[in-house]
Amino acid sequence: MPEADADVLRYLALGDSYSIGEGVPEPGRWPVQLAARLRDEGIALADPTIIATTGWTTDELAAAMDSTTFAPPYELVSLLIGVNNQYRGRSADDYRNEFQRMLERAIALAGDRARHVLVLSIPDWGVTPFARQSGRNVMRIGDELDVYNAIARDEAQRRGAYWVDITDISRRHPDLLADDGLHPSAAQYTLWAQTALPVSRYILTP
Repeated sequence: MPEADADVLRYLALGDSYSIGEGVPEPGRWPVQLAARLRDEGIALADPTIIATTGWTTDELAAAMDSTTFAPPYELVSLLIGVNNQYRGRSADDYRNEFQRMLERAIALAGDRARHVLVLSIPDWGVTPFARQSGRNVMRIGDELDVYNAIARDEAQRRGAYWVDITDISRRHPDLLADDGLHPSAAQYTLWAQTALPVSRYILTP
């Protein structure tokens, strides 16, 4: 679906490995699956523009955005970021400050319309074989991510953006992983897309 068509809605996905779909083919990425499902429902939505790279923290995503040319307003902007902050042992306070700035940028790219921004929770990588083999305390990973997610949820709700919790999916389906034993498989991303679908439909339906 050509993005040049003035009647086609545009979608910007901001994030890290979870948005770029590390270890899965492009059609399996959750933003791509979400856009396809919305098109199946008759919503003229282009494939997402994805600004994401495996390993990015909030500040690294921000730096990449500084060198990216955007064309706002986007009708839908999704934001999923923070797992690498937790992985590197950064504080929750630092995450809050950086996430606030990232959320403000996402809202600006949505034409200063917070209700066109979708914030997804960080999945729990502590349930994966990679985590178990890493020697880290897997319970602590989950606890720290719960703190991060509480921050992201609070900030999203405070600004009027929509919150979609997919962390429980990652905990209920620890077997749905890519070959690396860490990142979600396309099948798990399908569950994410299904969870994000109702609110995305609401955002995009006049």
